[in-house]
Amino acid sequence: SDSSEDERPNRNTVGNVPLVWYKDEEHIGYDIEGARITKAQRKDRLQQLLDRNDSKKALRTIYDPYNDEEVTLSKEELAMVMRIRAGQFPHLEVNPHETEHTWFTDPRDAEVMPIVDRPEPKSRFVPSKWEEQKIVKLVRAIRKGWIKKTPEQEEEERAAGPPAYLLWADDGLTDEAAAKAGSGLTYIPAPKLQLPGHADSYNPPAEYLPTEEEVAAWQMADPEDRPKALPQAFTSLRAVPAYTDFIKERFERCLDLYLCPRVRRKRLDIKSPEQLVPQLPKPRDLQPFPTTLALAYEGHMGPVASIAPDPWTGQWLLSGGQDGTLRLWEVRTGRCWRTWVLEGPVSAVAWCPQAGLRLVSAAVGNCVVLLPSGTGPEEAEEAAAEALRVRGPGRGGGRWVRGGPEEASSSGAGLAVRLRFPVRSLAWHGRGDYFASVAPTGNTQAVVVHQLSKRASQNPFRKNRGRVVRVAFHPTKPFFFVATQNHVRVYNLAKQALAKKLLGGGGVLSCLALHPGGDHVLVGSDDKRVAWYDLDLSTKPYKALRYHSAPPRAVAFHRSYPLFASAADDGTVQVFHGMVYADLLTNPLIVPVKILRGGHTVTASEGVADCAFHPTQPWIFTAGADSKILLYCN
Repeated sequence: SDSSEDERPNRNTVGNVPLVWYKDEEHIGYDIEGARITKAQRKDRLQQLLDRNDSKKALRTIYDPYNDEEVTLSKEELAMVMRIRAGQFPHLEVNPHETEHTWFTDPRDAEVMPIVDRPEPKSRFVPSKWEEQKIVKLVRAIRKGWIKKTPEQEEEERAAGPPAYLLWADDGLTDEAAAKAGSGLTYIPAPKLQLPGHADSYNPPAEYLPTEEEVAAWQMADPEDRPKALPQAFTSLRAVPAYTDFIKERFERCLDLYLCPRVRRKRLDIKSPEQLVPQLPKPRDLQPFPTTLALAYEGHMGPVASIAPDPWTGQWLLSGGQDGTLRLWEVRTGRCWRTWVLEGPVSAVAWCPQAGLRLVSAAVGNCVVLLPSGTGPEEAEEAAAEALRVRGPGRGGGRWVRGGPEEASSSGAGLAVRLRFPVRSLAWHGRGDYFASVAPTGNTQAVVVHQLSKRASQNPFRKNRGRVVRVAFHPTKPFFFVATQNHVRVYNLAKQALAKKLLGGGGVLSCLALHPGGDHVLVGSDDKRVAWYDLDLSTKPYKALRYHSAPPRAVAFHRSYPLFASAADDGTVQVFHGMVYADLLTNPLIVPVKILRGGHTVTASEGVADCAFHPTQPWIFTAGADSKILLYCN
């Protein structure tokens, strides 16, 4: 119709969906801005009757359920509706009985000019593909002997000249194979040219422009070995000059197309083994990372088994050794600020991640000792004293008792969780209320999870499939990683089921580290290998790193920098650049950047026992069997 209502856009943008879906809702859809369109209040029957009596427009008003509004039809539109209902044309201007004019079908009119006067198509001048197929069938029948020549024809061919042969025959095919393959020739498509990239732009990004050193190296290189052109930046496309080698390259391309040998290469042409090595970025472009020995923390009388910097500011460093002491160091000065003398050798130390408590934990024999560090404000000391107050023997597989270590300095007593088997490692949950202890010789009591607020200990596994080595909590999701000697099992704590099983290599797993993002796992094994697992990619290692000459003892990720490291009994620490990208299409970039050697001395076939990164700086702490703790800075 001619009404402007048809040209007006719809307010409701919900789409072509049944309005029954919004029957019980207070709105009918959404406008173009995404806001809900509230249903208007409909008039009842009595109000509609009064409106029809008061105004004649009420008889021409209809309800639009899609936009929830009433539309008043004009007189012209109402007349069109009545004509359509009567089976007539909507418009009066249409005459259904017009006089017929026979412009082309009247036999009395002479057709002097053709109806179509376009040029002949190209297909009438090119050979027919059907005739070509027929000829191929005849040639094949002659070669197979189905169509034999007469003796006179054979005599004429002999007298004509030497026998014909295939000039471009494939060297790899025998006569029988060539006869079976259609016309006897293998089709080899022409090689495609390399598509231009960012470096070929008239104004490429700054990182693609060569430096002065690269320009000098390009000028000194042999013209056949160097790239044809270096990237250049121009202000506009109008300022780009003509390419001098354009005609030469086109001519060489034509020569390559018709002079190339018709042989398909099946083996790679490797002139030097260096071509097989992937091109990795230079370490100087991946800074910062630890390179220089800065401080040495000396005070332990035996091998240092474990170290842990505080996870908030990195001001304090906690260490435990075989001499039975737990020491707290000031990182920047190297001063031993506090010393606890425990009942036996310390096998593992860790900080409680809850910032309001400032608690430290240590594994000593069959006990897990919790102590106040004394490094926080008064509120933290009061909260730590309240958290370490004994409220009973506790529930589950551990007995919670008052633990008062003999300290070199006066402080309050701590809390001890006594277990049945020797504890070798600790792992805290990110919120600081749960922590897990690992006793490899404990059989069914190998993994025990403790809750600090309720003084409860529980064994989550009735049966462990293999000897448990390390455990770890996922930083954000309810996943629990359990590393046995041959596998790493990932359990979903919310569903209480096995989520994934990571397959190990040939060696016994010795250490475990989790990426801060939670999707990548680093595992060290006794076969001198460090394996990187991508949980979104596969259950097999994404990358196997073999840089140590002895089994690795510890692996660690940095919390904020793309760095990870591995420490081994050969007395070295390997530092790697490990960039993890946000998109799922790009694989992680792993580049070895530094080998830290010479700081620790191998003692009784034991080298570096543990390593840990500073929480905010690109520094790394190492602990060795020579009773020294070292700090490497960038």
